[in-house]
Amino acid sequence: MARRTLILTTVTATAALLLTACGGGGSGKTDDIKGADKGAQSPSPSATTATGGPDVSVPKDLNLVFDFAQPSDAKQAAALADAENYVRALKHGIAKQDPNDPAYQYYSGGQAAQYAKSQIQAWVKGGWAPTGTDKYYDSKVTTMTGGKRVLVSFCRNQAKFYGKEIKTGKVLYTKESLSSYEKFSLLMFPPSGSSHAWKAQVAEVAGKAKECQS
Repeated sequence: MARRTLILTTVTATAALLLTACGGGGSGKTDDIKGADKGAQSPSPSATTATGGPDVSVPKDLNLVFDFAQPSDAKQAAALADAENYVRALKHGIAKQDPNDPAYQYYSGGQAAQYAKSQIQAWVKGGWAPTGTDKYYDSKVTTMTGGKRVLVSFCRNQAKFYGKEIKTGKVLYTKESLSSYEKFSLLMFPPSGSSHAWKAQVAEVAGKAKECQS
């Protein structure tokens, strides 16, 4: 089975919103973060405990690796942490086989929430559970013009991330290729109301990302 059929994670969505959010001026702040070459590849700290957010844990046979360096700016660090939690929540929902899982809804809204739901629905329909190692690295965090929203982008290597048939337990292995590499861009909105979390409102995922292959 082709990776794009199994994983169903490549989408180019609402790019216009990302461009609009950037504005026309040069007043935004940009930190270039090369996390893939620094330190051990252990999961970075989660913001869940600090914010009292929902459970975003995943099964023991699924290893989520976030090889990110933390920005010195507190706002950017918080946005990056909850971008990570959005990804964790998506995988949590897939593992729970629940398209309405509250975890991803806590860390997203708008198109990004719709994207997460569609991914979970695809895995439920296929009868697959996630297993293996899913790695995220080379993060870049940019404060948008106006200073409120933050754009978080990073690479993904899913070469060792597989689907497992729930009924049989059979792991559907795939070979590493350019399709194993993706580039994520998440437009994060700051906490509002009673929420303490930054929320992804727009998710753009580009497949066959050559810049993530090196």
